[in-house]
Amino acid sequence: MTFAGMSEDNILTIAISAVIILVTVVPYAIKIRRRDRAAAKRFEELKISGLHAAVTMHPHIDALVCIGCGGCVSACPEGDVIGVIDGKATLVHGAKCVGHGLCAEACPVGGITMLMATPGKSADLPLLTDDYETSVPNIFIAGELGGIGLIRNAVQQGKSVVETIAVRVRNGGIRTPEGAYDVAIVGAGPAGLAAALAAKGEGLNYLVLEQGGAGGTILQYPRQKIVMTSPVELPIWGKLKLSETSKETLLEMWTTIVEKTGLKIHSEEKVLSIQKGEMIFSIETAKGTYEARHIVLALGRRGTPRKLGVPGEQLSKVTYRLMDAASYQNNHVLVVGGGDSAIEAAMGLALQKTNTVTLSYRKGEFQRVKARNMERLQTHMKSGGIRAVMNSEVEEISEHEVRLKTPDTVLTLKNDYVFIFAGGELPFEFLRSIGIEFQQQLVH
Repeated sequence: MTFAGMSEDNILTIAISAVIILVTVVPYAIKIRRRDRAAAKRFEELKISGLHAAVTMHPHIDALVCIGCGGCVSACPEGDVIGVIDGKATLVHGAKCVGHGLCAEACPVGGITMLMATPGKSADLPLLTDDYETSVPNIFIAGELGGIGLIRNAVQQGKSVVETIAVRVRNGGIRTPEGAYDVAIVGAGPAGLAAALAAKGEGLNYLVLEQGGAGGTILQYPRQKIVMTSPVELPIWGKLKLSETSKETLLEMWTTIVEKTGLKIHSEEKVLSIQKGEMIFSIETAKGTYEARHIVLALGRRGTPRKLGVPGEQLSKVTYRLMDAASYQNNHVLVVGGGDSAIEAAMGLALQKTNTVTLSYRKGEFQRVKARNMERLQTHMKSGGIRAVMNSEVEEISEHEVRLKTPDTVLTLKNDYVFIFAGGELPFEFLRSIGIEFQQQLVH
């Protein structure tokens, strides 16, 4: 049928439909294409600095199930962890993800699951019962180390394991020997603090050992802002509601909670070994030996970063991991280290054109660095985007400066942030030395 054979009403209907399509559908399609292109561009940029890869709890997207609706993108409180590329949701900024899980909840087809390993690698997870007890009776794990990220989850697990221990102490028929603790808690991050508060509330004789300061892995957190999407209920304290806050504010709140509840924490006391006896565990630290009937391991999965041991390293501007290079703008930044992680971080920060980036390495040349990273680094150095100071060591860090010592002189540089990539000690060998068994999960 031609237009000539149509009635005026039919022609008018077609015309109106065409106008509606032009006004609504076409702009929407253009917007979607721009969004996809921006996500693809961002993904390629983050590949350069290695920030596209997840390092902890993150969404695994099933491309065969994904319908590309973008619901996960809108639900993410971090803003740019996920993007839609070529019609499929893609993990774009994996290093920025802190495991909220809202993307999985928002997916209408169930195409997202939350996993703890980098895609393609095996995740060593301790074997745990429903009560979070390990293969070694009376040793429990709470928080990130057990494969669950997010502050809310860590708090809930810390509380839960101590409630289980309290029942055993009261109903087990075996009294804790004199001089021993009912429970020893290793780690004073969110899970450890929740466990300690629960132990105090249950009237247990408890011990908290923390190799650093109260706050645990939060002290290593590089994010200028931490988002908590749901309130958490802390034992003997009550509801803690934080919608968006800085690391410093959160740590200040932890300190207030510790002080007002009278919580006792052995800070700067690293646990060296745990030995199982007939009825109790013997815990050796750098400062002494303790005994306890139950152990709660509230350690971070990322392990212990190697520190420089220089004055000022305790300042909040110092961190040991880069998650979001784009959040650092108009800053003087120092990156310490000579491996791929340090170089990738420096390049990611240098891509923010307003930053002044200095890379400090204690040796005269870079070793064991990927060829591709070396080529890109040289390009940044030639363009002036990164200044590499070889044969240098950090001498002191202050609020607005940092001093680098070289064989010839001492350099004083303006500084807003320091990123240290000097390696570290992962917790898995320590757990195996205790006798804790693991399971491997391959993330496809």
